[in-house]
Amino acid sequence: MADSKLLVPELGEAEKMGTETERFEELLLQASKELQQAQTSRPESTQIQPQPGFCIKTNSSEGKVFINICHSPSIPPPADVTEDELLQMLEEDQAGFRIPMSLGEPHAELDAKGQGCTAYDVAVNSDFYRRMQNSDFLRELVVTIAREGLEDKYSLQLNPEWRMLKNRPFLGSISQQNIRSQQRPRIQELGNLYTPDSLRLEERREKPHLNLWLEAPDLLLAEIDLPKLDGALGLSLEIGENRLVMGGPQQLYHLDAYIPLRINSRESKAAFHRKRKQLMVAMPLLSVAS
Repeated sequence: MADSKLLVPELGEAEKMGTETERFEELLLQASKELQQAQTSRPESTQIQPQPGFCIKTNSSEGKVFINICHSPSIPPPADVTEDELLQMLEEDQAGFRIPMSLGEPHAELDAKGQGCTAYDVAVNSDFYRRMQNSDFLRELVVTIAREGLEDKYSLQLNPEWRMLKNRPFLGSISQQNIRSQQRPRIQELGNLYTPDSLRLEERREKPHLNLWLEAPDLLLAEIDLPKLDGALGLSLEIGENRLVMGGPQQLYHLDAYIPLRINSRESKAAFHRKRKQLMVAMPLLSVAS
């Protein structure tokens, strides 16, 4: 489904190139101003107190590591799919399914033998946690994603082998965490779950060329080449905090791009340039501090 808030009226063929460029620059300037206003009027984060769930033990090159899997109703839940549907998505190596998590800071603790170790708190949605308690598959998936998330965030190398502690829901103390007040868009809501028919369509989709550049310290611009299209009809566009997903009409195009910057998805704008056959996207950036 196209996001009507992102896609603005097309730039007509009859318009001159200079007029088109000026119009897009005005669009970008407006997005940048809206971002500045939003940053002063909306808090970016809120504090939560995760509740204990279960604790796993693993290790790194620096010693023993414990991960407290916690939960909070303030964490958004993942998409509501069955385990069979989720398994099919994972088997096809699709990155559309996300489990929102809050990854806490490392804290030094003592294990049962009084030896030093490091613990991390990872929080998921409370309803999803209750569902996970009855599913070994979901529990292992959450632990794997949490481990990989901690590795990426803190440049760790954790042992993929782990065990769950018995009769000990957490190690040390669970600290409050800051989470973003505005929930990032759920990119997986763009389309239906994969079926054999939709997989055949996926094989025919073309990945368009994407050109990205920083127009200003707080403004990222993108041009997506769509030579087979004459207009924006049927285009879908979804922008997350660090993700851009675009779908074309009649399964012509599909783009799923990771962007290593924090994007203000609510203030992003897009317009289709008919003469160039490009989708032009203006993405204001969030400040580094959260």
